[in-house]
Amino acid sequence: MIKIAIYGKGGIGKSTMTSNLSAAFASLGKKVIQIGCDPKADSTFNLLGGEVPVPALNYMREHDREPELADIVRTGYGGVLCIETGGPTPGLGCAGRGIITTFNILGDLELFENEQPDVVLYDVLGDVVCGGFAAPIREGYADEVLIVTSGEKMALYAANNINTAVHNFEDRSYANVRGIILNRRNVPDEEEKVRRFAVENGLEIVADIPRSNDINRFEDEGKTVIEGDITLPVSQKFVELAKLLLKDQPHEE
Repeated sequence: MIKIAIYGKGGIGKSTMTSNLSAAFASLGKKVIQIGCDPKADSTFNLLGGEVPVPALNYMREHDREPELADIVRTGYGGVLCIETGGPTPGLGCAGRGIITTFNILGDLELFENEQPDVVLYDVLGDVVCGGFAAPIREGYADEVLIVTSGEKMALYAANNINTAVHNFEDRSYANVRGIILNRRNVPDEEEKVRRFAVENGLEIVADIPRSNDINRFEDEGKTVIEGDITLPVSQKFVELAKLLLKDQPHEE
């Protein structure tokens, strides 16, 4: 089982990258679980035709009890199992603790044991790698981290913070950084800036995703670009990334 947490600056396109990668794995015949770790609960939007599952924390608030899997899991494109952690009532709680609570619920429900996925992807809020937001890379939830960045200054600043934080966990046998997804914004000298950052930090650019009107067009329809047209060059970028990650045999169980 491949378990990957995807981090990056807020608004950099993590959910777009994650959902398209989930769809790409599914197109290769893999059983995928995508877990959105954000109070906005919109990670799986484009796998579910513009709808989302009932977030785990929302369910608990509304029903005053822990959910069953059927209450919080929906099946999206390609059979991807979609889960959203949700978050506390705005201003009244810690979103990071909400992630931990949801993970504990999924553990109690033996999600992975029951579903036996090939791939688990965690789409994690923003560039915060502390407290509950670090939960996906602790205790075996994820083996690897992908960092999404563009060539923009603040995106690279966040990428550096994430990389540093993950390295600080190395002596605890947590996840390692597998590489960078360059999600282009067409800023000046973008490729040079990101490649320089990668070289300086000993990281690989595992995917180079062009700025694409096709991604936006299909997102308006509540679809990934994989579902919209898998033959498009931008779709094949995600398929190539999925194939690359599947080659990482040491992380399969």
